Formats: sequence, structure tokens, C-alpha cells
Amino acid sequence: MKTVPFTKEFVADIAKTYPTPFYIYDADAIRSNLKRLQNAFSWNRGYKEYFAVKALPNPEIMKLLHGQGCGMDCSSYTELMLCEALGIGGGDIMFSSNDTPAEEFVLARKLRATVNLDDITHIDFLKENGGIPERISLRFNPGGEFMLGNTIMGNPGEAKYGFTREQVFEGVKKLLSYGAKEFGLHAFLASNTTDETYYPTLARKLFRLAADIKKELGATVTFVNLSGGIGIPYQPYEKEADIAYIGSEVERVYREVVIPAGLDISIYTELGRYITGPYGYLVTKAIHEKNTYKHYIGVDACACNLMRPAMYGAYHHITVLGKENDPASKIYDVTGSLCENNDKFAIDRPLPDVEIGDYLVIHDSGAHGHSMGYNYNGKLRCAELLMENGQIRMIRRAEKPSDYFATLDFLNLF
Repeated sequence: MKTVPFTKEFVADIAKTYPTPFYIYDADAIRSNLKRLQNAFSWNRGYKEYFAVKALPNPEIMKLLHGQGCGMDCSSYTELMLCEALGIGGGDIMFSSNDTPAEEFVLARKLRATVNLDDITHIDFLKENGGIPERISLRFNPGGEFMLGNTIMGNPGEAKYGFTREQVFEGVKKLLSYGAKEFGLHAFLASNTTDETYYPTLARKLFRLAADIKKELGATVTFVNLSGGIGIPYQPYEKEADIAYIGSEVERVYREVVIPAGLDISIYTELGRYITGPYGYLVTKAIHEKNTYKHYIGVDACACNLMRPAMYGAYHHITVLGKENDPASKIYDVTGSLCENNDKFAIDRPLPDVEIGDYLVIHDSGAHGHSMGYNYNGKLRCAELLMENGQIRMIRRAEKPSDYFATLDFLNLF
């Protein structure tokens, strides 16, 4: 059963200052979850989590996580700028981009970030735009089908990311000739999975590749980045991934492959959704009820605030505050106000009897929620609030019409 860490009265009081919709992030729960992850991999002396900034690119969240030993996984110029503004640099940034513009490589090198190259042609491109560092990472795409047990998780060869195996070896040789001395390997082969065999299976592939690189080229692979991919249970009946078990299974594979190869490899992860996803809540208010061929509850949020249900048909659990223990006796579509029929947070969802003015909480919105917001229909993105020790503070204000029109300032609209 999914619960919320605040009450209807708490939200009603907040709404006097910050009108709905808004996001609330639970700082204490995020810290505790990060600690569980770090403990799971504490057996590896070089372990580091690089938070996937794209999941929740808010400087206050980044500061919170960095203060707990997190690095930052960046994939764009502006994400690098956020790190620069926060004084985060060097080994605390992993820059993993693709189809990368020159200026992004230049800034990554200026910040001394660890660059994770996506393609063999990017080696010379980086050499010309920032230069080749002594420490560098390559993103590996094994092609074929990626299996977990008897389950096909996908076809990496259909993905646009990464080097082939042959290109990895060719790339390492070229980078050695350009002065690189220390290498890392990275791969991302599954998304939002709670299958506890994913990281151990991926780790085995990368560990073996590292051992082969040492044997065939004499090059030193000092870190393996398992990237992200560990998901969260969006449905109430789904089981959460046991991160302690996952960490112990990666350790088992490490002992089987890495130690006999005479390697000393640090393990990195780039989790975003797993870290903050369950601890973010989109709070919205019921403002209309419509009864035609179906029963609709219209809320003051829309897909511009949280696009996952509209874009992917993704499930997000909904709690009606103050009615947590009421029977889910009504069936509703919960909708926003966009001129798009897919602007629905829930379809045929059993909920308690919803009344106008009720607060609805949309769960598991702490990653790929606000960050995927947009302005279609001229909609404005909402505020982000941080809850810490029972107190609320705003960490991003809601957009205003002047923000929407800011790039049209030459028209003198204001």
C-alpha cells in the first residue's frame, strides 16, 4: 500500500502560500534511500553514485545529494552549468552525452569531468574540442539480445548508444596513442527494471570486457559504470528491488571475474529514478467533475506538469487526501486541461468519492516529472517544494506568463 508523508491539513496550509499544483520532495526519505544504496556497495572501496541530473535537475536536490557523497551524471551543457554554479567539478561529474556539440565537450573538460564517450568518432572530435584527458570512459553496446535469465529485456543493437566490442578495442588503442592512461567502461541495457539480476548480469559483461582489454592491450580499466536502470514499483502490488541483495550479487561476480584477472575496479552507478522517484509527489486539486459516457475528475495539473501517463501510458498511484481509508467505490478518468485526449493521469481508476476541492496526490513523481515539463497550450510549469524535518520551503517557483514570453522580449509584450 502506498502512503504519503503529509496530511490534507498540511497541504491545505501550504496551498495558502503556494497554489496547486506543486511538487513536494521528501528530503529525509531521499537521504535515507541514498544511504541504503551506498551501504549496498560499501564493499567496493571506490564505489560512487553519480545522480542522474536529468531525473530531477534542481540545484537544491543536487546540493542535498552531493552533501551525502554523490557525484553528478550530466548529459547536457546546462546540466554541466548547474554543477559549475554549485561548485561541483572534477571526479564528481560524469559527463555522458551523445551526438554531443563541441561546446559541451569543451565545458566538460574545463570542469575536469570524467568524459564518457558514446561513439568512436567522438575520440577525434573530443581531441579537437577540449582535448583527450588521461582518464576517460567508453560506452559499450554489446548488440544482439540482452537476456536476464530466460527473459529478453531488449535489443541493444537497436539503441543509438555506444561502441561495438570491436570499436571499444580500436578506441582504447587510439586513446592510448593520444595520451590516455586510465579507462572506464559504461553500459545501459535496461530501463526501470526491478529485476534483481540486472546489475549482476551487466557487471559480468563489463568485468569480462575489462579483463580482455587488459589481456589484449595491456590497458588499465580502473572503473566500471553500471549506469542506471534500476526502477521503482509504480504499482502498489509491485515489489521493490532489494538493493542490498543486488550489491551482494555484484560483489559475487566481482570476486569471480575481477580479482582473478588481477584488476582493481571501482564501481559507479548513475541512478536517478531509484534515488528520488518514490519521494516526490505531485499535488493537485479537483476543480471539475464531468459525467458523460464516463466519469471524469478534472484537476488543475495537466500533462505539462507530469507527462509520463500521457506519453507512455505509465501508471502513477493516486491518493485522495483525507480519504485514504475510504473505499475506492467510484471509477474515474482523472484529467488535465490540455487540448489533447491523452491528457489523463488515470483511466478507469477506482478511487474514493472525489469532491470538488479535494487534493489528489500523484505518487512516484520525484524523477522524470517536473524535469520533463513543457509549455504546450501555453501552460506554465508549477513550483517545486522541499519538505525537511516537517518544514516546507520552495526550491523552484512556479512559472509566470513573463517566463513563457521571455524569449519574445523583442516584441515588448510587457
